[in-house]
Amino acid sequence: MNLLYTTLFTLAVPFLILRLIWRGFRAPDYWNRWPERFGSIPQRSSERLVIWVHAVSVGEVEACRPLVKGLRSEFPDHQILITTMTPTGSARVKSVFSDSVSHCYLPYDIPFAIKQFIKNANPQFGIIMETEIWPNLLRHCQKQGISLILANARMSERSAKGYARFPNFIRSTLQNLSVIAVQGQDDKKRFQELGAEKKNVHIIGNLKYEISLPTSLKEQASAMRNIWSINRPVLVAASTHEGEEEMILNASRQIRGHYPDLLLILVPRHPERFDRVAALAQKSGFKTLRRSEQRPCPSDVQILLVDTMGELPLFYAASDIAFVGGSLVPHGGHNLLEPAALGRAVITGPHFFNFNDISKQFLAANAAVQVSNTEELAQTVISLLNNPDQRAEMGEAGLKLILNSQGASSRLVNLIKYHITHHAQ
Repeated sequence: MNLLYTTLFTLAVPFLILRLIWRGFRAPDYWNRWPERFGSIPQRSSERLVIWVHAVSVGEVEACRPLVKGLRSEFPDHQILITTMTPTGSARVKSVFSDSVSHCYLPYDIPFAIKQFIKNANPQFGIIMETEIWPNLLRHCQKQGISLILANARMSERSAKGYARFPNFIRSTLQNLSVIAVQGQDDKKRFQELGAEKKNVHIIGNLKYEISLPTSLKEQASAMRNIWSINRPVLVAASTHEGEEEMILNASRQIRGHYPDLLLILVPRHPERFDRVAALAQKSGFKTLRRSEQRPCPSDVQILLVDTMGELPLFYAASDIAFVGGSLVPHGGHNLLEPAALGRAVITGPHFFNFNDISKQFLAANAAVQVSNTEELAQTVISLLNNPDQRAEMGEAGLKLILNSQGASSRLVNLIKYHITHHAQ
């Protein structure tokens, strides 16, 4: 099965290259640093031992922040290498960690590329965020005696059914992992049913609850609200996807029947869609200002399009209500924790399977509201704008849930330290 997998992946390489080219027309960074995707990275010259952390994109980079902090504390003499798969993930590593860590792209899962990467990076051990299961990578690390920890791992029922179609292959692949640190009991059960060794699977909770935002954020947001007019209602629609903006724009039109001075802050998930979403907003008849224009937002602007990177927390803090996108369309949703950590009333659509446990916990705690369509989104926003006490209660419930769910990063670092210490003996 390994041979078949490797053969199929190798045959897919020309198509992967075409995909990079195609994506590069919308996001030119995809045209850069191709050698890294085939394992060609500078050979490490430092004598410091390397801890390698793989965080596929922006969400995983954010989730690994408390882990990296803990690793620095427990392994102060080590160098940290973070790999990603996307340019947006790469940019987030630079933004969050500056030059305190090294970065490169993780190569494709073909043997020669993996071998080259392992040889040049030469990590003492590796930590893979979430559930990135690459068979050749896991197998070659195991052959080289490099311990791999799958961290903050989750296994949905749907994913488990898919993996279960290849029982022997997935069992042998999972057994190359030294530690699987899962988010909850259901994840543990599914990994073990797929063949992971029971003694290697540990429940640590969800790293994404370990959210940390700058203390100056609320002050900056307050100053921004004063410029807009402090009493103006503000709805942020964040991390939106194709097909979702039309629904949100239509909902905002209905909301304006009750709140004519509503400011909708629209934040598309992917930079390559900024121009398209701006054109859509203008074509829909809304006066639109792009954040990149770096001009004040006057009272007659109806939509502020955030076409810059790294500023979403600021706009969450400046909002009254936060809709978290990727959930009105079947993309799987995005993380509710950031707006909740700022005490905001949060709305999600029905498609939140990428963040199923977190979303269900927020809904059960009345810290979030679920809507299914344009009409429900509009009516929910109107209701929440009419009821500031309910917004405050939702914000307090979210903050309480986050506080009570923290501690995963310290449990994970202790687990890693225990394993690495005993593995070295």
